[in-house]
Amino acid sequence: MNSCITLEPRVAAILGALVADAAALGLHWLYDAERIAQIEKAKGLVFLQPDADDYAGVSGYFAHGQKTAGDSSAYGELCLLMLQHFTQHGQFDRVAYQTEYRSYFGPGGAYVGYVDSPTRQTLQTLLPLKPEEFPEISGADDDQFAALATLPVVVATHSGSLPALKAKIDQVVRLTNHNDTAVAAAQYAGCVLLDLLHGQSIRHALNHALPHAGEKLAPLLEEALQIGTFDSKAAAKRFGSACHVPEGMPVIAHIARHAPDYRTAVEENIRIGGDSCGRAIILGAIMAASTAQQNGSAAAIPLEWAARYRKLLTAASGCARL
Repeated sequence: MNSCITLEPRVAAILGALVADAAALGLHWLYDAERIAQIEKAKGLVFLQPDADDYAGVSGYFAHGQKTAGDSSAYGELCLLMLQHFTQHGQFDRVAYQTEYRSYFGPGGAYVGYVDSPTRQTLQTLLPLKPEEFPEISGADDDQFAALATLPVVVATHSGSLPALKAKIDQVVRLTNHNDTAVAAAQYAGCVLLDLLHGQSIRHALNHALPHAGEKLAPLLEEALQIGTFDSKAAAKRFGSACHVPEGMPVIAHIARHAPDYRTAVEENIRIGGDSCGRAIILGAIMAASTAQQNGSAAAIPLEWAARYRKLLTAASGCARL
């Protein structure tokens, strides 16, 4: 029997997100499910070393040539940056976070890796300015998954009302993604996580949060939640597997509704390809938090997976200080 980490739900949500993201990195943005199936048979599925040969001749984008197995994508780095922000400041400080964001992802910063469009445009806004000049909204008009990357930390550290959480989510998302669809997706995902941390089941949480999903996303999520059988490939074919939240959020909802455990959910997310790391943050948080809440702190994050996440000690130290 595989060993799993025992965690309290708030910590499980954060570590579940970070481990799921790192697990998916090796096949991130590979869109060919048949190629992914061949790779799985040959060398496995999770925590693979990024290899350009895996992408040769098929649909995909090889973005992580400078990464090592167990590293985070930029989404995971965003999540960890927000965790470190909260452990340092004790609460969200917009200007301090924008300063830390610019320092980490900007020129000369510690981040090494692919820079997506919302990150690039956010940096273009922040780089010429002094911190006291940073605008309250610094993000790009973009609905990609960077919008959801910090949510596990934002929700796990929140102790106020639901309206206060939604206001905080709106504020945080618009720092990188000034886009109503991105905000709606984040509101939905945040409300799902909050319900899970309050002891609700995944199915209840996925449905209960629908009024917060916005006019564009809610019908897609409702359709995804009505699919009666577990078929993630069919869901990805129906809704899409790229970086945009109207594609990825319904797929996340489908997998979370049907997957029996964290391991299965993370593996299915990788098998369908595309922006697997973008989806992994929220999916990993949902599955780990739910299992921890329902099963008395057994988060079901495989110990062998956690050990392969290269920034585990940093993340665990941050979680311990929340």
